[in-house]
Amino acid sequence: MATKVAVLGAGSWGTAVANIAIRNVATTLWARRPALAETIATTHVNEDYLPAFRLSKKLKATASLEEALAGADAVVMGVPSHGFREILAEAAPFLAAGVPVISLTKGVEQGSLKRMTEVIDEVLPGHCTGVLTGPNLAKEVMSGYPAGTVIAMTDMDIAAELQPLFSAEFFRVYTNHDVIGCEIAGALKNVMAIAAGIADGMGFGDNTRATLITRGLAELSRLGGALGGEPLTFSGLAGMGDLVATCISRQSRNRHVGEELGRGRTIDEIVKEMNMVAEGVKTSKAVSDLAARVGVDMPIAEQVVAVLYGGKSAAEIVPPLMMRAPGAELDGINPQRR
Repeated sequence: MATKVAVLGAGSWGTAVANIAIRNVATTLWARRPALAETIATTHVNEDYLPAFRLSKKLKATASLEEALAGADAVVMGVPSHGFREILAEAAPFLAAGVPVISLTKGVEQGSLKRMTEVIDEVLPGHCTGVLTGPNLAKEVMSGYPAGTVIAMTDMDIAAELQPLFSAEFFRVYTNHDVIGCEIAGALKNVMAIAAGIADGMGFGDNTRATLITRGLAELSRLGGALGGEPLTFSGLAGMGDLVATCISRQSRNRHVGEELGRGRTIDEIVKEMNMVAEGVKTSKAVSDLAARVGVDMPIAEQVVAVLYGGKSAAEIVPPLMMRAPGAELDGINPQRR
């Protein structure tokens, strides 16, 4: 059993996970900015990301990776995908050999198209890796609303050891061995949330939302399956659970981006106003490229990319989606049925 957890990344979700872990084990939260670390350490509030919530007085915070990782026998990475590799490399000299590293990041690395656990394996060979993922909106978790999540690792013994560290009476943690499926679902659902937000921003109704979420699930399942994920994963918390929460919640940053796009604003205008990362913006192109690499059809993701990077308006992506050649609902998911 771990005796100290280090959480790297003091965004909303990293902070919420650290605040759960401290209930079970000594925990230190690392923030890149010294001013934020000092504020958390002295006031027990993350003023930048969760200003309405009090953190445990037992939770330590620091801007020093060396201090955060000293004695840690489990590490949680809550760093956005575009900075993930850099922080891992900086942390490497301070990690004990073989310490498990768990990713909270729901994205795909641009350029390499690697999942976050693949980045960990590359930067930190010899460390057991995994992902904590599910329908976990940080403010609701901080409020103590009942929720569930999944810790996915190929080594199920270590997953079972870590499971109680992130559990609380309001936060139920399940184990899963399908790391690939859980990671792909987490990355792609952010892209689908942008699409759902676009639909809402354009004023469409519940039929549209339900259709988009369901067809989004099909894209999650097709890509995840092509990369080695297991079909049942996509009907679970990491798949359908996270997809629904992110596509319908007003708290979802990715859905917010889409809604503003649907109202006619540009991505540059939207991002400039946000103080938190919407992973789907950066991940959408990487996910689309990954799908092209393995020959998977992902029309919704492609149209999101067209709005974000191709100069299309929200209105222009509707006809290409609705007027595509007719097909069977389970194409690419269950090839035995037509």
